[in-house]
Amino acid sequence: MARREVACRSLVDFGGNRRRAMTHPLVRVLAGAVTVLVLVGLAPSPAQAGPAADYANAAFKATNERRVAHDRVRLSRGDCLQRYARRQAIRMAEQRRMFHQDLGPILRNCHMSMVGENVAYGYPTGRATVRAWMNSPGHRANILEPRYRRMGLAARKGSDGRWYVSQVFGRRA
Repeated sequence: MARREVACRSLVDFGGNRRRAMTHPLVRVLAGAVTVLVLVGLAPSPAQAGPAADYANAAFKATNERRVAHDRVRLSRGDCLQRYARRQAIRMAEQRRMFHQDLGPILRNCHMSMVGENVAYGYPTGRATVRAWMNSPGHRANILEPRYRRMGLAARKGSDGRWYVSQVFGRRA
């Protein structure tokens, strides 16, 4: 069986006093069945077209479907968050390992008051990744956090053939 893992972390800025709101250790997750609603999705830009963009867009759509199913607002794509998600997915794929990035720079550079990140590797599709996150309490909490309004999500395939995914959430200051 292929190894698949997920991890999450979030950070909140309380007037310059950053505090980790939630840290969740690496957890092995078995993907479960989730009812998925079909909603209008985001098309990749020509510069982002390809398998990685298709994977990330499927995960982006599935995340918003889960939020809507739980009476949360849809998240919009945040360009700054997207840059950090892309950079993290690339780094994980290059190093062929899953790890979190420091959320402090995201908080500051993207002008956010609250940020979070879910990471994963080894899942064959974007939807499978979101199912795994939804079956883990910490990841589910990040996805369903009602204060988040923006998201960046990126996927890259490593030389080991596995997908590495970073999902970055935020709320503007």
